[in-house]
Amino acid sequence: MGIIEKMRLDGKKIFVTGGARGIGKSVAIAFAEAGADLAIVDLDIAEAEKTAAELEQNHGIKAIAIQTDVTKPEDVEAMIEKILHVFGRLDVAFCNAGICLNIPAEEMTYEQWKKVIDINLTGVFLTAQAAGKVMLKQGGGSIINTASMSGHIVNVPQPQSSYNASKAGVIQLTKSLAVEWATRNVRVNCISPGYIGTELTLNSPSLKPLIAQWNEMAPLGRMGRPEELQSICVYLAGDTSSFTTGADFVVDGAFTCI
Repeated sequence: MGIIEKMRLDGKKIFVTGGARGIGKSVAIAFAEAGADLAIVDLDIAEAEKTAAELEQNHGIKAIAIQTDVTKPEDVEAMIEKILHVFGRLDVAFCNAGICLNIPAEEMTYEQWKKVIDINLTGVFLTAQAAGKVMLKQGGGSIINTASMSGHIVNVPQPQSSYNASKAGVIQLTKSLAVEWATRNVRVNCISPGYIGTELTLNSPSLKPLIAQWNEMAPLGRMGRPEELQSICVYLAGDTSSFTTGADFVVDGAFTCI
């Protein structure tokens, strides 16, 4: 069997949080193209159902939509129960849901700070923990967390201290879980994207004016595309990455090199 065949995900069962749109949807498409069955997890159930239906129709796999608030343990538990009821097992978790609030630190309220940390860091912990419990019983699995280049640098000119702190936390959480579960065949890695041109970013009234400045600073002179994150996630989900755990893959067009 050649390397391309080995990288396929036929028969694997995967959930993607924040999977209805943006990076989550793009990576879900790649998982489906590689043969995996998917649970599209999102607060926006209508959009999640639309994405799941597209995946089934276009790729001939099974896909379900689950409405979940990743900051609520009871929601995450219910999500896992539904996945196991439908699929019988869980092989890969893509813990991707996240938000960003661009607010000067001196003006940020406690509620605003807590919202970002709850979704971006606690939400990743809760979903990775729930997935890990299942995978440890099964004897293996792969967890992929979405961090950010913002866990490595301080973005300018937008003020986003809560986002930066949350994503730095995701990186260290990933490493910690990887070490704890290494001997039990549960791998944990994260991706740290740079500026990615999702529909939300490109059309955001607060972010759109900043794109020209970001591109001027970027070594490649442009933002990344969601599909440029697909191959690393397919690699991490599959068996060819069996020696890869505790790693943070920075996919930022060399932005953090400057």
